[in-house]
Parts: sequence; structure tokens; C-alpha cells
Amino acid sequence: MDYVDLTKAFGAFFAIMNPFVTLPIFLALTSEFSVAQQRALALKVTILSAIMCAVILLAGQQIIGLFGITIDQFRIAGGVVLAHIAWSMLNGGNIASHQGTDEEKDQMQDLSSLAFYPITFPLIVGPGTIATLIIYAGHAGDLEGLIAVGSVVSVIVALMFVVLFFASFFGNALSDSMRVIMTRLMGMILLAIAVEMVVLGAKAVLPGLA
Repeated sequence: MDYVDLTKAFGAFFAIMNPFVTLPIFLALTSEFSVAQQRALALKVTILSAIMCAVILLAGQQIIGLFGITIDQFRIAGGVVLAHIAWSMLNGGNIASHQGTDEEKDQMQDLSSLAFYPITFPLIVGPGTIATLIIYAGHAGDLEGLIAVGSVVSVIVALMFVVLFFASFFGNALSDSMRVIMTRLMGMILLAIAVEMVVLGAKAVLPGLA
């Protein structure tokens, strides 16, 4: 993978896993917890997110292969999912497909349960993240490319840990206007990347379009 591909990968993963978009939801779900509990939860969430991303990055293609799905077909489906998420971000709507519905979030309110559901899955590693991981793993081509994609994801996960660990500080520093602007900007970037995924996938599945 070249520099341009890695830059696109970083943009895609940052947009879909944006720690600053996750932050207000994290604060809302942990409003009754102490700072120490929030930081313990942040560590658990980071570990679980890293494990899930690693498993999907290494075995995601084999998993979809069991269902007879090619990477190009999944690229189209993943692009559509990302486009839906991006459109919701642009319009300030709730992203139920990626973050879970309000009813699902209300079912889990204790510290141990929150670590995996709904924060790690589906808030951070939801369908959009899973689709992006599998698509870029397929695009990596070789072990070096796979390591490069893994490094990009690792940077995002590390940033996620920092933001969630210092959630109380960032929560006070970021205004509502800044969060809205960031969400809209990430939505536009993600939508552009989603369109490219759909176009590339469609050209591969339907060679006559090329």
C-alpha cells in the first residue's frame, strides 16, 4: 500500500471510529461513574476494541469467504453501509446501525457490561468498522500491507484510549458546536470514501462499467 492508500485508510478509520464522536456517548453512559471507574472502563474498551479489530483484520476475509462472498461484493455492501452512516452523521441523526438503538443502549448500564456492549460493539467496532477492516485487509495485498493497515488502526485505537481515559477533561474542553462541526466534517469525508468503495467494487463485479 502506498502513502495515498494509507492516508485514505486513516481517514476512513478515523471517521468511522472517531473518538470525539464516541466521547459524548461514553460520557452519557458513564455519567453515574467516578473518574476512576471511567478510566478503568476506557482501558477495557481499548483492549476489547484492539482484539476485535485484530481478529477481523486477520480472519475477516476467510469469514465472508465461507458464505461465498468476494471482497469486491463486500466492498459494495460495505460502501453502502458506510454511506448510510456518513449520511446520518451529515444530518445529525442517530446511527442505530453502528451505535445501537436507544433501547439496546438502555439494556446495559453496569460497568462490566458497558465495556463490550454497547461501547466496544457496536459503538466503536460496529458494522461500518467491520466492513472497512475487511475491505482494507483485502486491498492490502500482502503481509506488509496488512501490517500497514494494522498500524493505522492501532493509532486510532490508541487515540481512542487517550480520549476516553481523559473523558472528563475532553468533555469540558469540547463545546457542542465543535462536536457538531467535527461530526459533519467526518461524515463528508466518510461519504466520499464510501462512494469510492462502491464504484471500485462495482467496476470489479461488473467489468463492463470500467
